[in-house]
Amino acid sequence: MTKHSTSMNPLAFIRKYDELFNRLLFLLGALVVYRFGSHVPIPGMDPESLSKFFQTNENTILGLFNMFSGGALERMSVMALGIMPYISASIIVQMMTAVIPSLDALKKEGQAGQRQINKYTRQLTLALALVQSIGMCTGLISQNLTLTSGLGFYIPAVTSLVAGSMFLMWLGEQITERGIGNGISMLILAGIVATFPQVVTQSINSVQQGQMNMIALLIFSLLALAVVAGIVFIERAQRRIPVNYAQKQSQERKIYAQQQSHLPLKINMAGVIPAIFASSLLLFPASLGQWVGQSPNPNIFQSFLQNMALVLSPGQPLYLVIFAALIIFFCYFYTALVFSPKEVSENLKRSGAYIPGIRPGLQTQRYLDHVLNRLTFIGAIYMTIICLMPMILQSAFGIPFHLGGTSVLISVVVIMDFIAQVKAHLMTHQYHDYSLMQTMEVKHS
Repeated sequence: MTKHSTSMNPLAFIRKYDELFNRLLFLLGALVVYRFGSHVPIPGMDPESLSKFFQTNENTILGLFNMFSGGALERMSVMALGIMPYISASIIVQMMTAVIPSLDALKKEGQAGQRQINKYTRQLTLALALVQSIGMCTGLISQNLTLTSGLGFYIPAVTSLVAGSMFLMWLGEQITERGIGNGISMLILAGIVATFPQVVTQSINSVQQGQMNMIALLIFSLLALAVVAGIVFIERAQRRIPVNYAQKQSQERKIYAQQQSHLPLKINMAGVIPAIFASSLLLFPASLGQWVGQSPNPNIFQSFLQNMALVLSPGQPLYLVIFAALIIFFCYFYTALVFSPKEVSENLKRSGAYIPGIRPGLQTQRYLDHVLNRLTFIGAIYMTIICLMPMILQSAFGIPFHLGGTSVLISVVVIMDFIAQVKAHLMTHQYHDYSLMQTMEVKHS
C-alpha cells in the first residue's frame, strides 16, 4: 500500500522522471516566451489603421499568413515574419543538397557536415528575413499604416523584424535540443492553436448573426472530427514488408534458426513537411503582392503584383492547382531524402537479410522503390485532399471563417509526434530502472 501511494505521489513522479519534467518545463517556457514576443509591436505603427486593414483582408492570403504567425502579423509584432524565412531557407538548402555534389558530400559526413549545412541555412535565413522585412515595411508605408516613413521607420522596423525571425529560429533549435519534439513544428503548432479560440468565437457570432445555419455548423464540426480521425488513421498506417534472416552457424557449430522480421513503411513518410513547405512557398509571392502591390495609383509592376495576389488567394483555382502540385512534389522529394531504397537494400544484403521471393541487391532495390512510389502516391493524394477540401468547401458554401486543412493536419501530426516522444522518454526511464534492478540482483547473488 505504501509502495503504491509513493508511486502515485506527484513529487516522487517528478523526481523519477526529472529529465522528462525538465524538458516539458523548457518547452512550456519557450512557448510562453514566443507568445509574449508575438504581442510586442514594432516601432512606428498605427494600430487603428492596421486593425482596419486586416479586417478588410481577413479571408485573403494575409489571413493565412497571420494564422501561421499566431496573430503576430495582425499585431505587426517583432515576430511578424514568423518562422517562414527559416522554412524557406531549409527548402532551398535541401533542394540544393540534392543537386550540388559538394553539399551532398557534406550531408554524408555525419554531424560535422550537418553543422555546416545548418550554418548555410542560418545565413540564408538571415538574407531572406532581411528581404522580406524590407518588402513588408515598404508595403506598410504604401498602405499608410505607419506613423512615420523613411529611414526613421525602416531602420528600427527592419531590425526588429529580422531579430524576431532569427530569435524564433534559435528558439526552435533550442526546443529540439533541450525540449520535446521538433522545435520549428512546435512553434508553428503554438501559432495555430492560438487562433483556435478566435475561430470558435467567430463561428458562434456567425450563427447568432444569421450568416451561418446552426445545422451547417454542426455538419462542419462533425466533418472536422472525421478529418482528424482520418489523419490519425493514415499517419499510423504502415506497409510491413516481411524480411527473413538467413540461418547462422556459430564457432561452436550451433545453427541458429531463421529469424523473421518486417520493414515498416509509413504511407505518409514525409509527415507534415510537404504541407508546410508548399504553404510557405505560396505565402511569399502572394504576401509580397498583397503588401507592395496595393496602391491608389499603381504602376505596371504594382498592377502585376495586385493580380498575382488576387489569383493566389486561398480558394482561387490557380492557388488550388499550384498548392496541390507543390504538395505532391514535396511528398516525393522529401520521401526520397529520408528513405533510400538503395541504401536499405545494401544494408539488408550486408546483414544477411532478404525479402521472401525477391533476390538481394538490385531486385530488392527495385522492389522497395516500386512499393515506396505507390505508398507516396497514396500519401500525396491524402495530404492534398486534407489541405484543399476545407478551401473548396469554404468557396462553394460561403463559410464566413477560414477553416484550414493545413492547420488541422499540422496540429494533429505534431501532437501525435509529441505524444510518441513523451512515451519514448517514459519507456527509456522504465528500461533504465529495469536494467538497474537486474544489475543489483546480480550483485546481491
